[in-house]
Amino acid sequence: MASVAFLGLGVMGYPMAGHLKNKGGHDVTVYNRTKAKAEQWVGQHGGSLAATPAQAAEGKDFVFSCVGNDDDLRSVTTGPEGAFKSMKKGSVFIDNTTASAEVARELAAAALAGGFSFLDAPVSGGQAGAENGVLTVMVGGEQDAFDKAKPVIDAFARMVGLMGSAGAGQLTKMINQITIAGLVQGLAEGIHFGKKAGLDIEKVIEVISKGAAGSWQMENRHKTMNAGKYDFGFAVDWMRKDLGICLAEADRNGARLPVTALVDQFYKDVQAMGGKRWDTSSLLARLEK
Repeated sequence: MASVAFLGLGVMGYPMAGHLKNKGGHDVTVYNRTKAKAEQWVGQHGGSLAATPAQAAEGKDFVFSCVGNDDDLRSVTTGPEGAFKSMKKGSVFIDNTTASAEVARELAAAALAGGFSFLDAPVSGGQAGAENGVLTVMVGGEQDAFDKAKPVIDAFARMVGLMGSAGAGQLTKMINQITIAGLVQGLAEGIHFGKKAGLDIEKVIEVISKGAAGSWQMENRHKTMNAGKYDFGFAVDWMRKDLGICLAEADRNGARLPVTALVDQFYKDVQAMGGKRWDTSSLLARLEK
């Protein structure tokens, strides 16, 4: 059993922290910007809550975070009451936020100066993956820190991989989002085309999902897409944040992402339709408007 803190109890962090407590059997202290959510978590899972990230991190072996963006991450780490103020020597900070590779490298350097380790460890699998404890975790950082942290991360993951040095986890997550964007647009266009052609979409998917066109998105989202229901999984607002990170990194490294840039604009159209909190499969709604 390890002494663990978890910072950020949103739709992902809340169940992830729960798995650390219940499946992992760890002693967990939580912090959340809205205290009522932390009180709710403690009431459901036990453990304890802290008033600040620094208080949560004090004396802990491992500190996790899952917050909104780069600025939120800096706030809970190097901010005035951030966790980096109280991290003990030899401990490991694991960040599960989808953020930039730049901030990951920045925080890894700050952690090194403080005598502890930092891993950028964004996740994939959505809310359902977090709730079921089967997330994919893409990690950037040093091998020794990864080896220490992996048995703890395993409590909410089915795949955990070290992708390289600091920032490599975030870069891998960018590839994940780039790939998903094209897949979902292709699936949306396929379903839209099939409807216009008068085909039975369920029969079509039953056949093509067993061939080269098959994907997780097809298996898990085609029914709700066909029914015009878009309240499952990862929100459009979050996807646009992630794609913005991808496009900014591409500007820095010279990668060309024409399809990603186009799909990002399609999601902008969905936002304008009122679909900010619809899931990413709502690209079909744009075609059908």
